[in-house]
Amino acid sequence: MNVGIVGLGLIGGSFAKAFKKENHKVYVYNRSQEIVDFAMMNGDVDFKLDESNMSECDLIIISLYPNSTIDFINKFSKFFNKNAIVIDACGIKKSVCKCGFENAKKYGYTFVGAHPMAGTHNSGYKYSKANMFENAPMVLVPPIFDNIELLDIVEKMLSPCKFGSFSVTTAEKHDEMIAFTSQMPHIVSNAFIKSPTASSHKGFSAGSYKDLTRVAWLNPVMWNDLFFENKDCLIKELDIYINNLKEYKKALENGDEEYMIKLLQEGKEAKEKVDGR
Repeated sequence: MNVGIVGLGLIGGSFAKAFKKENHKVYVYNRSQEIVDFAMMNGDVDFKLDESNMSECDLIIISLYPNSTIDFINKFSKFFNKNAIVIDACGIKKSVCKCGFENAKKYGYTFVGAHPMAGTHNSGYKYSKANMFENAPMVLVPPIFDNIELLDIVEKMLSPCKFGSFSVTTAEKHDEMIAFTSQMPHIVSNAFIKSPTASSHKGFSAGSYKDLTRVAWLNPVMWNDLFFENKDCLIKELDIYINNLKEYKKALENGDEEYMIKLLQEGKEAKEKVDGR
């Protein structure tokens, strides 16, 4: 295949390296030409992607922030091959898929929303790697939910990335779920580490501290974009969490050990119910 990669950050760079490793031709578009030059010199990609050769690509993967993805789709859709599959790799789906589906219908190509559930706390091309997606889940948001033929095509096209599983959902459901599974943990972790006590934790912390604070180390600009693009779903989850925290605080303030045990037991049972022992 000829594969176009838009954005050579952690995710885009990993896509580029995965396809190049399997001997596909990789075209890249990136705001910084310096990164493109480095990737070409390093043998990770083959060509610069622009208006003159976008129509040569069988698959285009857009790995930008949500608003930048929308801008790119609006600006360059007219150059895409009508037989091409175009996917995005954004962490939110409603606004991106709305734009992608509308432009695909207007210009004749096929757009599928996508969210690779992989990454690290580091960002940037230098941290990208060809095996980033091996055994990771991939979430797809197709224009028609039960188009099995299209889903099969997309899975085969993405086979060089070696995803461990594919799931299919709607843009709305995706954003509801990702507010809970991804965005909330980043906010909780980021807020937790702001305690003045954190500066003195060494010697008193173990696995639970490391687990809770791991994703506090994040890309502020990227996560800001994701939070605000999904603010309704995120506010809903924050309200639930804050209300639950207030109950634990109330039990402590009232010296109510019986109520605290009840709250802890409920949380333990909820974890067992959703994830097993």
